[in-house]
Amino acid sequence: MTFLHLHDVALRGAEVQLTASAIERMNASRAVVERLVASGATAYGINTGFGKLASVRISTEQVRQLQVNLVRSHACGLGVPLSEAETRAMMLLRANALAKGFSGVRPRVVETLCQMLNAKVHPV
Repeated sequence: MTFLHLHDVALRGAEVQLTASAIERMNASRAVVERLVASGATAYGINTGFGKLASVRISTEQVRQLQVNLVRSHACGLGVPLSEAETRAMMLLRANALAKGFSGVRPRVVETLCQMLNAKVHPV
């Protein structure tokens, strides 16, 4: 992604789409996560707590709730809301970072971010 592309998406509403290679990278990364989970291995942030709780193993039954709680813990903000352009830039930067294939997220997560950008749906 170039600065010009970021500018066009943030300020001009240019549409975005995932490349086939990005989807392949995310699928490969997700496969690693799936193998870790299936093996029962301990994996930070997947079946452990975070930060100081990294050594706390989360039971299989509680793993889904751990991920929900992680999203909820980040679903707040304070201060003046960002402008639409700032929000679009942040959404694109997040999608770009996740599309590199190092996080283990499903491609559907990034596809949803792209669809939101293209439909001009922005969180406050």
